[in-house]
Amino acid sequence: MRLEAAARMDLIKKLWRARKLILVVLIPLSLLPLPLIHPTSEACCAYVLIVTAVYWVSEAVPLGAAALVPAFLYPLFGVLKSSEVAAEYCKDTTLLLMGVICLAASIEKWNLHKRIALRMVMIAGAKPGMLVLGFMCCTVFLSMWLSNTSTTAMVMPIAEAVLQQLISTGVADTQEDSETVEATEDDCLGDKEENLEKNQLERLYRRDSCVKQELCTLTELPTVETNGTGRKASKTSLGQLSLKQTNGQLPSTAISIPEPKKEKESKNSRYPTKRDHMICKCLSLSITYAATIGGLITITGTSTNLIFAEQFNNRYPDAKVINFGTWFIFSFPIAIIMLLLTWVWLHFLFLGCNFRETCSLSKKRKTRREMLSERKIHDEYIKLGPISYPEVVTGVFFILMTLLWFTREPGFVPGWTSLFEKKGYRTDATVSVLLGFLLFLIPARRPFSRSPRTTAGGGSTERDPDPLAPMITWKDFQNLMPWEIVILVGGGYALAAGCKVSGLSVWIGRQLEPMSGLPPWMVTLLACLLVSAVTEFASNPATLTVFLPILSALSETLKINPLHTLIPATMCVSFGVMLPVGNPPNAIVFSYGHVQISDMVKAGFGVNLIGVLVVMLAITTWGVPLFNLTEFPDWAIDRNVTGSL
Repeated sequence: MRLEAAARMDLIKKLWRARKLILVVLIPLSLLPLPLIHPTSEACCAYVLIVTAVYWVSEAVPLGAAALVPAFLYPLFGVLKSSEVAAEYCKDTTLLLMGVICLAASIEKWNLHKRIALRMVMIAGAKPGMLVLGFMCCTVFLSMWLSNTSTTAMVMPIAEAVLQQLISTGVADTQEDSETVEATEDDCLGDKEENLEKNQLERLYRRDSCVKQELCTLTELPTVETNGTGRKASKTSLGQLSLKQTNGQLPSTAISIPEPKKEKESKNSRYPTKRDHMICKCLSLSITYAATIGGLITITGTSTNLIFAEQFNNRYPDAKVINFGTWFIFSFPIAIIMLLLTWVWLHFLFLGCNFRETCSLSKKRKTRREMLSERKIHDEYIKLGPISYPEVVTGVFFILMTLLWFTREPGFVPGWTSLFEKKGYRTDATVSVLLGFLLFLIPARRPFSRSPRTTAGGGSTERDPDPLAPMITWKDFQNLMPWEIVILVGGGYALAAGCKVSGLSVWIGRQLEPMSGLPPWMVTLLACLLVSAVTEFASNPATLTVFLPILSALSETLKINPLHTLIPATMCVSFGVMLPVGNPPNAIVFSYGHVQISDMVKAGFGVNLIGVLVVMLAITTWGVPLFNLTEFPDWAIDRNVTGSL
């Protein structure tokens, strides 16, 4: 029997290790009757869609590899030609992403991101509440232009250095931590020592009364009842304290009582106090949440925004409503509100409700540890040295790219594209690729300068062997370029094209007609809740790629402006913040070891709820006049009529 049980367990272990391979083989085989029994274009397209979606959600194969499934299944089933599928894998947003990555490579290479982050934290100060808010602000700003993963990977080492400084100075006792650095501190030192001794004795006998249940308070019963027999008091948790009682009277000899230490979390904990651990948790989680919030602001902030923009423009080519400017106007207030509410939520959860103590900007109310932390941050900034020529060039390109994006087609005034005779040829990708290309040409050394080039870290200076070395090299670009995301986005475009050509999107819309009785805000809320729940367990781009065609068909069927459901769903798909597997920034923060999964679930649930509520507020208030959401637009009517035909 034991041999059989061992063999059974061994078989189960082997099956578990091969579960991904089994899933990869069984899913296509089990769904194969669908296109064989119903050899229609809709059934074949549904088969490809389901297989790809299962591969994405289960991650049985890499996301990029799963995105290639439509490239060979669509031609095999006769849904799309191979050349038509291949054209979907490289779109305008791919070039937009490449240009942004060129700028991100320059920012990272010359440490401009570190200078910005340290400067913003120096302005915020070292008070725990303001420190967290400062890191959140700089993370949001960087995440607007860089990927969420890159931003988290850049900011976390800086935050970790500050946290280690907090931990190393955590040996200070409770009184030293609570005292403020004021000019009048020496005058009242004697009174503090007297009050400290009195409070220690009172604490001691209150603790003793709780254990023995014989004393009430030190003022009410001056003697200790011992039933006429002398005995030793048991050791308390205050350290090495022991109290001898003789004949029921207080001892006449002086009692040596050490100053109370902060209560440690555990014997083997690397944190001096529980408060230190809470600060580490709060700061670590704030960075991943801020990266998510910052990615919402710009159309290039995260891959899900790019997926939405490209699929929306492909499905509704006549809708000229989504560009960098309109997206920024809609999402910036959302980010500001979410930033403040998330900060308040994390502060309440980990630091308590005493905002006055943790957020004071007064220099007179700084503890020793806070001054040491500020000194650490200042030292890190000094190590960067004076701002270098490459940093200036990168900053100029950064500002120039932003201005050109905003002024291309602002909407309320003619943009710079109106200077050209032919309209519709220039997009945001044109700007990003042009500036990204120039970064490969502009020398990283000041023209006509004979002095050696200074490294961005402020280290030793060395003469560059190539005085015309560019700002970035192809290797710098390649190290940051997320090719897996490019292929993943292309796979989503291919799926959307197949659904459109085969008529599957129209069929899905007809099945959703029973929901026509629901008001638009209810449909949007259900979509947001569904998407935010699924994205906790699946990748954000894969989740959005699956849901966008379904929600588009639903909106057309219910005669709702498609933007009313697509924009909130696109934003809510980024709120996978409750688990380390929700998104890469969560995994990066979790790897530092300051937070547990229970901490992420507890804090992430609140952030998720805040995000959904703020997005719903935005789409029902300032989003209505911005996108004219009260009417079913003509560009959606034309698409609906064409799809029906």
